Amino acid sequence: MVKCQRWEFPLAAAVLVLLAVGGASEIPTTLDGPFDPVTSFLDHIRFRGLAVDLPDSDPRVQRHARGFEPEQISISLSATPDSVWISWITGDFQVGEDIEPLDPTSVASIVQYGRSRQSLTHQAVGYSLVYNQLYPFEGLQNYTSGIIHHVRLIGLKPGTTYYYRCGDPSIPAISDIHVFKTMPTLGPRSYPKRIAVVGDLGLTYNTTSTIDHIRHNKPDLVLLLGDIPYADIYLTNGTELDCLSCYYRNILPIGETYQPRWDYWGRFMEPLTSEIPIMVIEGNHETEEQIENKTFVAYSSRFAFPAEESGSFSTFYYSFNAGGMHFIMLGAYTSFDKSGEQYKWLERDLANVDRSITPWLVAAWHPPWYSTYKIFYKKQECMRLEMEDLLYSYGVDIILNGHVHAYERSNRVYNYTLDPCGPVHITVGDGGNRENLMNVHADDPGQCPDPLDSRWSIGGFCATNFTSGPAAGHFCWDRQPEYSAYRESSFGHGILEDRSIALL
Repeated sequence: MVKCQRWEFPLAAAVLVLLAVGGASEIPTTLDGPFDPVTSFLDHIRFRGLAVDLPDSDPRVQRHARGFEPEQISISLSATPDSVWISWITGDFQVGEDIEPLDPTSVASIVQYGRSRQSLTHQAVGYSLVYNQLYPFEGLQNYTSGIIHHVRLIGLKPGTTYYYRCGDPSIPAISDIHVFKTMPTLGPRSYPKRIAVVGDLGLTYNTTSTIDHIRHNKPDLVLLLGDIPYADIYLTNGTELDCLSCYYRNILPIGETYQPRWDYWGRFMEPLTSEIPIMVIEGNHETEEQIENKTFVAYSSRFAFPAEESGSFSTFYYSFNAGGMHFIMLGAYTSFDKSGEQYKWLERDLANVDRSITPWLVAAWHPPWYSTYKIFYKKQECMRLEMEDLLYSYGVDIILNGHVHAYERSNRVYNYTLDPCGPVHITVGDGGNRENLMNVHADDPGQCPDPLDSRWSIGGFCATNFTSGPAAGHFCWDRQPEYSAYRESSFGHGILEDRSIALL
C-alpha cells in the first residue's frame, strides 16, 4: 500500500469556467482519480474572443493622475499574514533618445492606514526607485519610469480589513482611500475563501473580460503566473508587431519593447490590484533585454516581493503563506541547477515547512513541465530533471503554470508515470494575451515535434524518448497521454476555492 499524506480538492475549484452544480457530492475530487483523459473541442470562433490589444486611447489605460498623485496602486503579500506591501507610481514616464530620469527622493513613500476609514492612525514609510530601459542602437527610443514606491506594512492582524491611502501628504499628493483584507491566520483549518489563478494575461479585450470575471468571483488573492503586459511585442516607438516572433534576436538586433505598455497595464489593473493582493512570477515575456545585457528590469522594479522575508533575496523566486497554504514561487529563467542558489534556497524552504500548520504545499512557475500542447511540448525538461525529485520528496500537492495558452490539468504524476503521491499540475496560461490560443497537441496525427528541435527550450535541450509505458521508444504518445486528465483551449482563469477541505 502506498503511504503518502494526500489532501483532496474539488476539481471544480481548478477549472476555468465555474459550472453551476447541484451539490458538492456531484464534484469529483483529486482522490477520485486518476481520470480518463478528456479533450474539450470547443467552437474556437466562439471561444477565441477578441485577442486585440487595448489602444493607448482607451480611457482605462490613460493617465488620470495629476502631478505626483499616486497611480497604478497594487498590494502584494509578505511572507506571513501580519504584513503586506503597498506599491504605486508617481510622476509620468518619458520616452525618447534623450531622457532625464526623475529623482526618486523628490517624493516621499508614505502609507497611512487603519481599521476604520475615518481613522488612518498608523503610518509606514518605504523606499522609491526609478528604472530605465536603454538600447544600444541609434534610433531606438529609450524609456525612464515614473517614481516607483514600495512600502511594507507590518504588525497587521490576520484576516482583518484595513483601509489605507498612499502618497506624499506634504506636497500634497495622496491617493483616495482603498481597502484590503489580510490573509487568514496560519493553521490547518484556515484558508482564503477564493484564490484566482491566471497566466499570460496581456492587455487585450479578452484580458478585460478575464479581469471582469475575476473581480466578479471576489477572490482574496490573485496569482499571476508570468507573461504580464507583453510590452515586447512592440517596437520602442510604440508600433505593434504583426510578426509575433519578431522580438527574438534572430530577426531583430535586440528584442525591442514599448515600456509604456507596463504603465497602461498598471492603470487598467488598479481597480483590482489596489484592493486584492497579487503575487507574480516572471515569464519569458518579462525578459526585455537592454543595454549591458540587463534583463527583467521592469518586472523586478515594478512589483514588491517577499524576497528578503522568505530568505531568497531574489525577485525570481520566493515563498509566502496564506492560511494553511504554503506557496513556493520558482524561477524558470534563472539558474535552477542543483548547484545553484535557487535550488539550495528551495531545499531550505521546503525543509522549514511545517505541514501541521500549512498542510497544503503549492508550487508555481511560468512554463509547465507536463504539457501536451505541441509548441512547448517537453521544452522544460531540464528544469524538471533538476527539481522534480525534490518537490516530489516533500509531497507538493499542486503545481500551477502558465506559458501554454490553454488550460490543462494532469492526473497525479511523477516522471511521466501516474503516481498517487505525485502533484496535480494545472496550466492556466490563457488569460487573454494577443498571441491567442493554442489548440494543436503533440499527440495529434502528424504533430509530434522533432526531438532535435531545441527552439523554445529552457536551460538547454534535455528531452528524450519515453523509456517505459505505452509510448516507450517514442517521443510522443499516439493519443492523449494518461497523465493528462483534461485539456481545453479557451480564454479564462482558474479559481482555487475553500470548501471545508479535510484530510482523509
